[in-house]
Amino acid sequence: MTERPEQRSEPREDPVDAIVAQWAAVRPELDTAAMEVFGRVFRLARAMGDRMEKAYARFGISRGEFDALAVLRRSGEPYTLSPRELSATLMLTTGGMTGRLDKLERAGLLRRSPDPHDRRGLQVTLTDRGLELIDEAVGAGLDVQTRALASLDPESSGQLAGLLRDLLAGTEK
Repeated sequence: MTERPEQRSEPREDPVDAIVAQWAAVRPELDTAAMEVFGRVFRLARAMGDRMEKAYARFGISRGEFDALAVLRRSGEPYTLSPRELSATLMLTTGGMTGRLDKLERAGLLRRSPDPHDRRGLQVTLTDRGLELIDEAVGAGLDVQTRALASLDPESSGQLAGLLRDLLAGTEK
């Protein structure tokens, strides 16, 4: 197997290595293996969160607003859910969801209407403009993520996805 130019046979040092080395110097009895994993996960999440925020800003939306539009888009036609379904999927309070929906409705990306099956309920539906925007934004976000993974070969990327899936499942028990 040939190495890609951006891959090195020797491990690269990163800021987490420096932190672990500092702990080893002052508390050599500590097992810092978990810190090595989660320190990198946290740093990666922050860095990618910033990149995703920039990608979505080009469309005039935040990551949270992207998430709301994406949930509606993934629900399939007619791209309609109740505010409660949106809140549950996004793990938001109804108050937090209301503010997000207000902004997206003012931007013409979704509309709220009475639920024909529940007189007290509402439905939230993507507008044509919202559908077009979310389709463009998801492509832009995936491009950012794909570029970030370019330093890994496809096999390593798949292994990482599987390992993270297992780790996540272990934390959700």
